Amino acid sequence: MSISVSNISKIYNQQTALDNISFTIKQGEIVGFLGPNGAGKSTMMKILTTYLDPSEGKASVNGFDIHTQPIEVQRSVGYLPEHNPLYLEMYVREYLAFNAQVYKISKSRIEEIIELTGLTPEANKKISQLSKGYRQRVGLACALLHDPKVLILDEPTTGLDPNQLVDIRELIKSVGREKTIFLSTHIMQEVEAMCDRVIIINKGEIVADKNLNEMIDQTDQIVEVEFDYRVEEAFLLKLDNVKNVKNIHGFIYQLTFDTTTDMRSAVFDFAHDNELKILQLSRKNKDLESLFRELTK
Repeated sequence: MSISVSNISKIYNQQTALDNISFTIKQGEIVGFLGPNGAGKSTMMKILTTYLDPSEGKASVNGFDIHTQPIEVQRSVGYLPEHNPLYLEMYVREYLAFNAQVYKISKSRIEEIIELTGLTPEANKKISQLSKGYRQRVGLACALLHDPKVLILDEPTTGLDPNQLVDIRELIKSVGREKTIFLSTHIMQEVEAMCDRVIIINKGEIVADKNLNEMIDQTDQIVEVEFDYRVEEAFLLKLDNVKNVKNIHGFIYQLTFDTTTDMRSAVFDFAHDNELKILQLSRKNKDLESLFRELTK
């Protein structure tokens, strides 16, 4: 396993930030780590990168124990913290060369990373002159310099505009073909676009841990139907497997079913048998954002 976490807890005074957390991440996975503010995401990432010690539990990264082999963990991990720590008065190439000295990395590797992260046109600028998107690229470049097997990225797309989001997303996906990536974000679309698996944490506890497609496929099914006049919600509750009926507006209703079987034909047959005229009928799957709200509200 690239990352193994077993019964990790972290307590600050009387505040429990993490409560008996356990999970494993295989080599080559891109895993999204989600949760509301204060859920414990950054705390977990700081523990895995040895910046913080847990109150209880064990964890290892690339087979190295965070307690007994912290230096080995740091050597094998690339870390981009939430607040990207950059020396703004240094030039991009100068900053990367400065960090490369720590790992005793060759100049050729610096140029390779500059090209990989799309920093070539900005490489001779001061970091203070860069946009937020390019500063994130510098942070990623620094995390990648020593060719780590695992990347831990805390909110890597925060504050980026739509174009910058696409660029950073594509960069992370490209790097993820060869490495294990554990990233946190509040942008659900980014998780859906990049991640193979999702771990959702709330109040220091894991509330979901599944393959992304499996998580979405196993949710309740929503069918949206529009009639040509008002229908009582209680009447629509007679449908088989219907769990909830909600009038959205006008004569449009949202029907929630506790089955993954396509229920559109059943709604059509029900309407026909009861002389109801359907103007439109569509199936809608719950997206990750709605699932996140349900699990963390």
